Amino acid sequence: MKIGMITDSLGGLPFNDMLRASAELGLDTLEFACGNWSSAPHINLDAMLESDTTRREFVAAVKDHGMTIAALNCSGNPLHPGPKGAEHHKVTEKTIKLASLMGIDRVVLMSGLPGGPGDANPNWIITDWPPECLEIQKYQWEEKLIPYWRDLVAYSNNLGIHKLCLELHGHQAVYNVHTLIKLRDAVGETVGANYDPSHPMWMGADPIAAVRQLGSAIYYVHAKDTRVEPVPAAIDGMLDPRPGDRYAERTWNYITLGYGHGETWWRQFCTALKQVGYDDVLSIEHEDMMMSPMEGMRKSVELLRNVAINLGEPRRLPGASA
Repeated sequence: MKIGMITDSLGGLPFNDMLRASAELGLDTLEFACGNWSSAPHINLDAMLESDTTRREFVAAVKDHGMTIAALNCSGNPLHPGPKGAEHHKVTEKTIKLASLMGIDRVVLMSGLPGGPGDANPNWIITDWPPECLEIQKYQWEEKLIPYWRDLVAYSNNLGIHKLCLELHGHQAVYNVHTLIKLRDAVGETVGANYDPSHPMWMGADPIAAVRQLGSAIYYVHAKDTRVEPVPAAIDGMLDPRPGDRYAERTWNYITLGYGHGETWWRQFCTALKQVGYDDVLSIEHEDMMMSPMEGMRKSVELLRNVAINLGEPRRLPGASA
């Protein structure tokens, strides 16, 4: 497996400094965010679209540091019922177009989340009661989500992009295995998963079981960990809207790899990925507010090297026949 990083993890560093730091970490590949919820600290989307020279120089700079580009990212909410939705849709289409121009075969994004009829804001329905919940959810999927994704899949396919990697995330219409498969069945196999195990961890699911269920629908993987804080979680449960910087009070926190789940768990996770045929990028996403980005990246890379380095093709025993 290849060890990579979404470069927002070192978003405080200028582009060239980020490349030097990534090379120092020994990363194989990088994922660049192009806008929407990211400030896109290392890529100018419009400039890249407008100039072949700019694109070639960008790729050359990454290559000169011994790395490749694994994916582009435009995570946002193009289905937001307000003006923000239209803005995010534009960035989404531009990112897919840029991936096509650069010969990058994957774009990482989220499903988006509509509101209900007449809503000014998105509405995440995660219960079947009161009765209007199911009515709102039906409207969201049949009137908004599925038509939007059918069009986006067609747009992507026309540009030669056949892997739209949806991150299963809270406050999105697609947030777990069931909803990913539901959308994929409706719009086709261009839609797959960017599987980030840190999200199902706080939603109470088992990422290893989910990997087995998703199988070949996994197109990309974010490596991020979650630590459940036992006492606050026992008191309040796992639904926690307190801001991330109040980590001492929260029931769960995103954490550096290994600080929520140890090497044994991560080895099992990587083995499950290998067993379903995923032998590709583990893209580290550092969102630990208790550890500096560079230190968190060092520790995360070290863990992944320990657990994933020996997951190649089975070795033949000495003397075994072919």
